[in-house]
Amino acid sequence: MIEFINLTKTYPNGLTALSNINLKIEKGEFVFIVGASGAGKSTLIKLILREIVPTSGTILVKGKNLAKMKRREIPLLRRNIGVVFQDFRLLNERTVYENVAFAMEVVEASRKEIRRQVPMVLSLVGLSSKAKMLPSQLSGGEQQRVALARAIVNNPSILIADEPTGNLDPDTAWEIIGLLNEINCRGTTVIMATHARDIVNSLRKRVVTFDRGVIVNDRQRGEYPDEA
Repeated sequence: MIEFINLTKTYPNGLTALSNINLKIEKGEFVFIVGASGAGKSTLIKLILREIVPTSGTILVKGKNLAKMKRREIPLLRRNIGVVFQDFRLLNERTVYENVAFAMEVVEASRKEIRRQVPMVLSLVGLSSKAKMLPSQLSGGEQQRVALARAIVNNPSILIADEPTGNLDPDTAWEIIGLLNEINCRGTTVIMATHARDIVNSLRKRVVTFDRGVIVNDRQRGEYPDEA
């Protein structure tokens, strides 16, 4: 599904964010990416989304070499990848329904597809009754549910969650994790970057630990490392 082969990323300022990374994530896995700030987690995500390209080495997503991908092919790649951020990134002037529908409009889905798919996804995240509300009328947890619905409405094969619980209280964070777990159980590959030690330790999924640009641990049913 996703494979990094001898991958290094050095930025123009000379900072090497990732060094000789070899990592393979299989279809349907749930993988936590952990490590201190500056360990390379954000660079990893940007590489998967093809926001940046490696300095050397290879990154494959569904067999496609992203470094050799033509610019016109990038939107198609991103249709297959849903992303949830810590800060929600909702359109404040649009309703819950419109925020989720927008993700389908961008990929030129038909009105019929949008009318069918958006209510289904809002039901999945427990927001059917909030469809006509604006983000400002929602709690932080509800806003993150909207962001999650928007990320999965196009049925992506990969879901990236970048610190999705960072701005949420513990109870709400666990609700979001429950939804991510359910989405994973439906077959979506989930990659979650996080500092949430309690969540990582409770779920006992695969844990890949980064430290100063290199992988220092890769454990199935792992725990959050003490040094991270």
